[in-house]
Formats: sequence, C-alpha cells, structure tokens
Amino acid sequence: MKIAVSGKGGVGKTLLAGGLARGFVERNYKTIAIDADSSPNLALTLGLTAEEARKIKPISDNKELVEAKTNSGYNGVYNLNFRVDDIVHDYSVSTPLGVNLIVMGTVRSMGAGCMCAPTAVIRALLRYLVVETGEAVVMDLEAGVEHIGRGTARQVDVLLIVVDSNFKSLEIAKHIYDLAFEAGMKQLYLVGNRVMNDEQKGAIQNFADENGLKVLDFIPFDTKITESDMRGKTPLLNKEFSSVKTIDNICEFLLKEAGSI
Repeated sequence: MKIAVSGKGGVGKTLLAGGLARGFVERNYKTIAIDADSSPNLALTLGLTAEEARKIKPISDNKELVEAKTNSGYNGVYNLNFRVDDIVHDYSVSTPLGVNLIVMGTVRSMGAGCMCAPTAVIRALLRYLVVETGEAVVMDLEAGVEHIGRGTARQVDVLLIVVDSNFKSLEIAKHIYDLAFEAGMKQLYLVGNRVMNDEQKGAIQNFADENGLKVLDFIPFDTKITESDMRGKTPLLNKEFSSVKTIDNICEFLLKEAGSI
C-alpha cells in the first residue's frame, strides 16, 4: 500500500497519516512513514518525544548527504544517477509504534523541472519508496500535490484529502483533487475530520456530492485527542478513542478495497 495524505493546514492530516501507519504495522506490514510537511510533527504522532523529534535532521537539510549523492565533480552540474536505498536504511528513524519515519523537509514544485541537488535527492527517494519498495508507505504531505513528480504520483495507490466543515478547507480539497487527478492519481477520497454533529457532516457530504468527490469516512471530533496533544502524548496508543477507531476502520478499508486494485 502506498498512501498519500493531504489537505489544508490544520485539518488533522498528520493524525490520519500516523494512524494509518500504525494500522499497517499492526497488520504485519513493514511500514515507512514520510513526513513531507514544511512543519513536520509526524514524529510526535508516532510516539517520539519532543526532544527525540528535534534531533531528526530532514533529508533536504542534510548537506553532506545531498552533496555525496549529487556531486558530479563539476560546478553547477548534478549527478542524477545515484542509489537511495541506503538512505532508507541509514536515515529512517524507528518509532515506538513500530513505524520507520523519514523526515523529508520542504521541497517546492517537485514536478516543475527544478533540478537543484536537494530536490533531486528527494524526488529519487520518493520514487524509490513508492515504486520499488515492498513496504507500506504513508506520506504526510503539505497542502497541494505539486511536490510529487507526475511519474511518482501515478504509482501512489490512494490519495486521502482531509477536510473539516470549513468552506475554505473544502475548496482547497477540490483544488488538491483536481491537481491529483491531472497528475494521474485515480483513487481519491475525502476524509472528514473533527466532525462534531450531523450539520458538519452534511456540509462535507453535500460539497462532495456537488463536486463529484467521494467521501471515504468521517472522523468524529474527540476531546481526548486535544487532551493528548496538550500533554505532548500521541493519542494513537489508545485504541478506545473514537477517532482512533475510525482511522483503524479506514486502514482496514484501504487494505480490503483499494489495496486490491
């Protein structure tokens, strides 16, 4: 399974990405989580402490690694033919939930032709992870999907676009959907998050129906998630939380339905 999770900032996509990664591990999948957000916090969701998370150097910021991979010996000319499987082995971080985490760092416009050295490394690594590896891969993305190269995008099994009932969130979701469809992604779903009542659920469903979008599920608002975040603890350790249960159901659905495509 290769899953990408996107959405407007602040809608809760990191919790969904972390929960799916945990679900794959519990179903005996070797799982890699990729934090490609410009404000990475997937490490905390996967159970690392704040101190441990701060020590993780994003791949794009690792100048020594980037230089070693792309140096051609000529100024301004980058080597684009290099292995990245060793990066997965050497730079992924084990987490308490059994998920291996890679923090990418920010790379803009992945498919727009930019061939700077960090971009070349990130693009090669993303393609390796979603095309060549046999593991389950969950990517926590920034809003938008431009930073996935078009060839790579076609290899991702599912894009989940997280929304809440805010109209701005829904409009951004439609924009992400359009970009993803143009990039070759076919399995696209909205996931409603922090849904407090039927009115909010209806707002999300009505928008989806009007715009030809498919809603996979609704994750209920859960004060226990907020309380866990306030304590700096991952809520994913407690399977009795209603939101965590829903995410686990989504994981099961993806494996049974989308994973067979």
